[in-house]
Amino acid sequence: MDKIKLDILGLSSSQSQSGSFALVLGEENGNRRLPIIIGMFEAQAIAIEIEKVVPNRPMTHDLFKSFAGAFNYSVEEILISDLKEGVFFSKIICSDGIRQVEIDARPSDAIAIGIRFDVPIYTYETILSEAGIVLNEFNDEEDGDDDDEETEGDEVESTFVKKESMTSSLEDSIKNYSTDQLKSMLDDAIQKEDYEKAARIRDELNNRN
Repeated sequence: MDKIKLDILGLSSSQSQSGSFALVLGEENGNRRLPIIIGMFEAQAIAIEIEKVVPNRPMTHDLFKSFAGAFNYSVEEILISDLKEGVFFSKIICSDGIRQVEIDARPSDAIAIGIRFDVPIYTYETILSEAGIVLNEFNDEEDGDDDDEETEGDEVESTFVKKESMTSSLEDSIKNYSTDQLKSMLDDAIQKEDYEKAARIRDELNNRN
């Protein structure tokens, strides 16, 4: 069965489930999107690795990488392998150079681990056909006869717009602070585990150097 490569396109708060986030994956060289609702902890684990923010202590997925390395195992790819009753299943494909092992995992955990090993993410055409959303559906303005997938696509798009607005506002505000103030804010954001804010402050400090 042919596999389709996916890229991580965005991560934003879910409007439908409080405390959850929408992880949106996109078909490489295609216009289909695969939104997956994940928990707050997993979203944080993905976000801090994407933003390259180093936490005070290793997180669970960092521990997995250290553990695997200690036993000479590496991750080769992440595969979103199945979809049953609206629930996604995935596998972490590992190898020690001699044998290959497939480990069952939630997509959120698998992707959080996969980005730490810098490996590709794949899925099957059957899954993308069933749960994927075509890009132009994000801008569809038809009346309330949309099916569930289209509604979810609209919701993800609206959260992206809101997130971009909030991000722009944060970036504008931090420019008004002194370097010493930003360093203090950075320490406070990391302490509170607000890694998205920490990444924005870190970028502003790097721009000033």
